[in-house]
Amino acid sequence: MTAELVRGQNHPLPQARLEIRVSAGKPVVAGATLGDEQGTVRGTEWVAHPGSPQLPGLEVSKQAAADHRLAVDLEALPETVHRVSVLLALPVGVGGPLRFGAVAAPFVSVTGLDGSEVANYTVTGLDSESAVVALELYRRQGIWKVRAVGQGYAGGLADMLADQGLAEAHELAAAIHAAVSSGMARSVAPPPARGRDDDRMRRTTSHAANGGRDAQSDAPPPPSPAPAAPPVPPVPQAPGGPDSGATGPAAQGGPIDYAHPRRRTTAPPPPPPTAPPAPPGGFPQPVAGDATGWSMEERLYNQVWGMFEDLARTVAAYRSAVDFAESRMDQELDKALSDPRSRIGTAGDTARATAQAKHDELVGRAREVLERDLTQLAAEADVVEPALPPAFASWGNLVWHGYRVPMEIPMALRVGDLHLPERPDLRIPMLIRLPLERGLWIDSGRSGSDAALMMESDQLRRAAVETAAAHAARLLAVYPAGEFTVHVIDPAGTGATALAPLTESGVLDEPAAAGAQGVTAVLAKLTQRVELVQMAVRGGAVDSLPPDLDTAEQLLIVNDFPHGFDDRGVTQLRYLADEGPSVGVHLMMVADREGATAYGPVLDPLWRSLLRVTPVPDNHLIDPWVGHTWTFEPLLPPPGSQVVRQVLAQVAAARRALPR
Repeated sequence: MTAELVRGQNHPLPQARLEIRVSAGKPVVAGATLGDEQGTVRGTEWVAHPGSPQLPGLEVSKQAAADHRLAVDLEALPETVHRVSVLLALPVGVGGPLRFGAVAAPFVSVTGLDGSEVANYTVTGLDSESAVVALELYRRQGIWKVRAVGQGYAGGLADMLADQGLAEAHELAAAIHAAVSSGMARSVAPPPARGRDDDRMRRTTSHAANGGRDAQSDAPPPPSPAPAAPPVPPVPQAPGGPDSGATGPAAQGGPIDYAHPRRRTTAPPPPPPTAPPAPPGGFPQPVAGDATGWSMEERLYNQVWGMFEDLARTVAAYRSAVDFAESRMDQELDKALSDPRSRIGTAGDTARATAQAKHDELVGRAREVLERDLTQLAAEADVVEPALPPAFASWGNLVWHGYRVPMEIPMALRVGDLHLPERPDLRIPMLIRLPLERGLWIDSGRSGSDAALMMESDQLRRAAVETAAAHAARLLAVYPAGEFTVHVIDPAGTGATALAPLTESGVLDEPAAAGAQGVTAVLAKLTQRVELVQMAVRGGAVDSLPPDLDTAEQLLIVNDFPHGFDDRGVTQLRYLADEGPSVGVHLMMVADREGATAYGPVLDPLWRSLLRVTPVPDNHLIDPWVGHTWTFEPLLPPPGSQVVRQVLAQVAAARRALPR
């Protein structure tokens, strides 16, 4: 399983003999250095480069090229070697580009000798740098790992080699460039061209102009929306959306899958619209639909996915850089103050000041890169949001003023927004695929967020029911007339006011079920529907279903659970949650998990099968790639807006116009 790394992330290496493949789009010089336990390069004999391509356990290319293969045998390295740094540099004196910000971001992968990919890394965030440490293989406690570094140097090879402790850095850098420019290295065959499914860039034509931001078309990544797949964060249900983090490989102690769950492997779609050229020194003008896809809806869906991953990765890179700066400062202070005589007086103060200055410089540079990427993402969000179709749009989007009942089911539905603390105003739509693959649990209890703690319990419950009504209205609005049916169970009638837009518009086939008898009737009806459709599908006799059976997608809203439910009702709910989605029956639970503790662990499978959302902002969603905790913002109509009632009135009119 391939690990798609972000800056600072590491991954264990399963074997000793490896290939490191580089694809840069433009000719680059590829080399490697060997480092001791402190990462110091002890001499020129510890550097593999085009003029001296072979070292024990290491061989690099003999010329500048757009594609490289570097061979590594970790077992053949000298015992004193604890680190192998993979270097990339732009050749000088050959008329090529002088900075990495003017070329496509280099892509580096670590593979086995059979070509199986272990890990990869797209080196983004470069600008004026002409040399970069792309990856490092390092040994810790006898285990070799690979780390994505991405450390660039505006001073080129000389500065990079000097930073690794090489005394003859400037002389060796000049010799390397001389070897390349004079054609000393003989030609080597490039590696096979990467397939389309290996293309990590969402916008290859504008990548150079946008400062190297990792905008990927098919991955975290891209979340290419193949019709058979759902999303993430959802993430995995994130904009395709993230999940709550309560389950998954990481939570269960298993290996982490860094690959995006929606990577497209089919033929490429028509090219997206081309962005206008970037102004000098600036970013290209964002374009809505600037992603791959067969339709504008699919391109916008993929673009939202790309924005989600761009935000996740750029923040991960920033946080990793800050952690690195703090770790480096601690190490420098420990080294400088290891001698008791240097802990007092001017020597100690000077060491502390120097370490702090380096720390502040690293953090400042990381912050500049972060702000640059966030500014670009914010500009893209400003362009994309007004262009979204109703299923993807917020209730405040003007697209709802021109709403018409659709003729086809959209590919996804927006259930909220996601943001990170580094830029709270930059919101990424959280999209989940349709048809729903699992239901929703709308938390009506005190979840621990600041917004929930400031509200009374009655206010939270009312807000949760209003959120449920808004989600149900949106589902009814994006499905063709008659293809989505909503049932409501409100045992004590406590949600009558919040559910009024549904009940008063006429979009419900029957009023909300109340009391024990009403609960039993609705559950029995939906349970029977699931059983009948399952038997018909398994027996290949779908045509034999009763003519009065409602074959539309079904949504059951359950308010104030577990009030009004006995053990049989709870069992039926669990059955609907497990078996219902496969035949078009979905749950929307409005419940406080603490209020159902009397049932003990029997309800745990029910909660785990639903995607938890909240009626107030809450940071309970975690993406599966870099593990960010995202703040979820519920999707509600603007205060005083009548948009939901107006949309439901059109839905009800379209339903009434259907032949009976």
